Amino acid sequence: MSQAAVVARTSSEGAGGFAADTARSRVVLEQEYRLMTSTFPLHLAVALDGAGWHPAAWREPHSRPSELFSASYWTDLVTTAERGLLDFVTIEDSLSVPTAHPFGPVDNSVDQVRARLDAHLVAARLAPVTRNIGLVPTVTTTHTEPFHVSKAVATLDYTSRGRAGWQVKVSASALESGQFGRRSIPELSEQDRESIVAGVLPDFVRDLFDESAEAADIVRRLWDSWEDDAEIRDVAQRRFIDRDKVHTIDFEGKYLSVRGPSITPRPPQGQPVVTALAHQRVAYELAARAADLVFVTPPGAEQVAPIIGEVNAAQERVGRRGEALRVYADVVVFLDADGESGQDRLDRLDALSGNEYRSDAYIFAGSVSALADLLIAWQEKGIDGFRLRPGVAVDDLDAISGRLVPELQNRGVFRTEYPQENLRGVLGLPTDVPNRYAAGTPAA
Repeated sequence: MSQAAVVARTSSEGAGGFAADTARSRVVLEQEYRLMTSTFPLHLAVALDGAGWHPAAWREPHSRPSELFSASYWTDLVTTAERGLLDFVTIEDSLSVPTAHPFGPVDNSVDQVRARLDAHLVAARLAPVTRNIGLVPTVTTTHTEPFHVSKAVATLDYTSRGRAGWQVKVSASALESGQFGRRSIPELSEQDRESIVAGVLPDFVRDLFDESAEAADIVRRLWDSWEDDAEIRDVAQRRFIDRDKVHTIDFEGKYLSVRGPSITPRPPQGQPVVTALAHQRVAYELAARAADLVFVTPPGAEQVAPIIGEVNAAQERVGRRGEALRVYADVVVFLDADGESGQDRLDRLDALSGNEYRSDAYIFAGSVSALADLLIAWQEKGIDGFRLRPGVAVDDLDAISGRLVPELQNRGVFRTEYPQENLRGVLGLPTDVPNRYAAGTPAA
């Protein structure tokens, strides 16, 4: 809608004589206009992990620890996020007992949530009770066959009517490899841990990232192994599919070989949204090779531009073509509550856990107004969107949807309704994705 059209629509409503409605409409239209003319419309998502990202979150009065593994708990969280018009939720997962220090030594503490549900199955449960919000479960590539990932995410895309995504995860844990016994992954030495923290990956970890890129490529190819019109469903002619439009992929890589085709028809989005969390060069390159969207973790405003530069450099090194990676910054949030500041909440939670909370992502504690200032400032530095990690899931997610989003809407930088149901469309990605195996499509 052009500025002239906005003005004309406002004037027309004013001529109708409904002064109060017109005034309200003018406010809405002015907000819509500011949003449409914004250089970077702000995108928000949320990362869900049990009771929240602080180890003591489950001990908060509203955290419902007895319901953490119930469908109603997860439904309440995601419908709260959907009320806030958020782009999507990601659901954390791992193949070992959750710990606050994933690269640390074995953690036998019992004062934090040490269990989790399967992320993909949680997303499948949430699909029919939501309508617009994207559902992005975490699935590791190290111990999960790409064929299984492909049909699982495709199925989620069907049951959610085009709102599925996937967060690719690499497992470099000897503990997790021990759950399967099919491959041996060495224990991280103290030198390895220091090296990872410094941003340099051991060779065997680099190999796991290369394998993950192959796995993601296979998943994408399997999604394309059925052309969009491969299903005929002609009862009279007794033909359900057009066999010429179902293709083997015949993938032969360094680590994986898959023949295909998938047993699940091409998902409604064609290519569900693929995401990855990245902290350094090798992970940026994995995201550049495999993902539509990368989660990054600037420790502060001054690191935003350098990290975006690293992401862009990774895209150039791997020869990425087409759409540029969408870059979302992760921020852990502890928002002000009635009678208690966000910082006081964080301090109290730290006292409960006995340790100062640390994260790979920036930790914000304060008001929704101050958080809105931060998001807009980082957005102006080139961040496409944000994935907020609620310090306490119930409390901080409620504050995100109930107070942060209205604050952003009042500033004219956030949507007032979902633009469309397809997750790719919500993110501004192309919704008509060519099938690499269809006639007339350039060879992949």
